[in-house]
Amino acid sequence: MKYSKIFQYAYLAFAALFLYDGFTKLNDGTHGAYVSFGLAALALFMYFFRRKFQKKFQNRDKSK
Repeated sequence: MKYSKIFQYAYLAFAALFLYDGFTKLNDGTHGAYVSFGLAALALFMYFFRRKFQKKFQNRDKSK
């Protein structure tokens, strides 16, 4: 389960990178800024989704 925590925080890192990329593309006037913002939102969603299910599995293991 240690790997799942690493990947969980990797989603936050990717979200930060995509947000940075989106803002730089938005300021430069190049196309594709909204795609980067969408990918950042997806990465944030995956972070919270993984965190929810990780807690769910931990609570299930503790109850046994």
